Amino acid sequence: MNQLYHQLGVSLLLGLLVGLQRERTERSVAGIRTFPLITLSGTMCAWLGRQFGGWIVAAGLLGVAALFVVGHLARAKGSDADYGLTTEMAGVLMYGIGAFLVVGSMSVAVVCGGAVAVLLQWKKPLHRFASGLEENDIAAIMQFVLVTLVILPVVPNRVYGPLGVLNPFKIWLMVVLIVGISLSGYVTYKLFGARAGVLLGGVLGGLASSTATTVSYARLSRETRGESAGMAALVILLASAVMYGRLLVALAVVVPGHFLVLAGPLAVMMAVCVLVAGGSYRQATTGKIPMAKHTNPAELKSALVFGALFAAILFAVAVAKQHLGQRGLYAVAAVSGLTDVDAISLSTAQLVSDRQVSALLGWRLILLATLANFVFKAGVVAVLGERRLWRQIVTRFGLVTLAGLALLWLWP
Repeated sequence: MNQLYHQLGVSLLLGLLVGLQRERTERSVAGIRTFPLITLSGTMCAWLGRQFGGWIVAAGLLGVAALFVVGHLARAKGSDADYGLTTEMAGVLMYGIGAFLVVGSMSVAVVCGGAVAVLLQWKKPLHRFASGLEENDIAAIMQFVLVTLVILPVVPNRVYGPLGVLNPFKIWLMVVLIVGISLSGYVTYKLFGARAGVLLGGVLGGLASSTATTVSYARLSRETRGESAGMAALVILLASAVMYGRLLVALAVVVPGHFLVLAGPLAVMMAVCVLVAGGSYRQATTGKIPMAKHTNPAELKSALVFGALFAAILFAVAVAKQHLGQRGLYAVAAVSGLTDVDAISLSTAQLVSDRQVSALLGWRLILLATLANFVFKAGVVAVLGERRLWRQIVTRFGLVTLAGLALLWLWP
């Protein structure tokens, strides 16, 4: 039954993917809601065909083709009436669900029927989402599909090189994970960032990239001659807090068995960042904030660079562990974390998962890398930002760094 749930989930996601692309085609007769219904209908017919024969699949295909023909003929008449296919496809699918209740699991049919109801109810939000995306956003999503569904399945799943830590499949899987998290923040920020307030802007900016957000708002403070220093400091602090949220999500996926050990100190650091950001709230301006500039995280070049960086750090950590002991690991974490927290954090998590590094040492390496990243971002603000912003950032980053050092020293 888990196989059926998995197939239905993949079917739904593929339908949404194709429907999202076709939604932006003016003459399309099927869009972001119809294509998921089509794919789900195919899945249901295939499963029913196992019980009643393959003719059901053929009949379903003919039915879908007939609906498309009717839709095209209706559009050819030039009528202003809405000849959408959603209702027709929902009827075909609900017919399949009804038949499946007799031969299959009721829980599966209920889940599928609930999904249909949600799709029908969410017509306006889904259309607003699709229409709000720009061509660059669609390109980013399709590039993520390339990274995930095209490249990942053909990457060899075996260990290469010395020390037994370089597995191309696992390395690219980490690329998919971090690109997926960054892409969700990128698309969300492109959709809502221009209308976001200070708080939401910081959160969405952190989802995309806390370092890029720091660079953007440091430049903004200089362009406005310090008038936006309070707002910029708040956004940078919130983005840094969300950095820990990103790490917690990644660790939950990569090392679920050790998540509680790794997550505790990082969750405390996230709370500290939020509290320090709260102290900056009164100094922040209210209202809308300008859109920060973020590059597309799903570009193949960016993915390859991150994959190479992840592999290099993974190998460096293994070499340091073998030849230099824990001091070497701390040095690698501190240097790597200056510019990229994700790579060293996922590398450490992978070693924890393979039991080459203990979870207790793992969280310390990840925390040290994040503290090094705060030092780097403070330097970015010093170089690119206005003096008032730098004073605020140094003070608040200093408090966060002291809290992190205290955790390294006192956490059991």
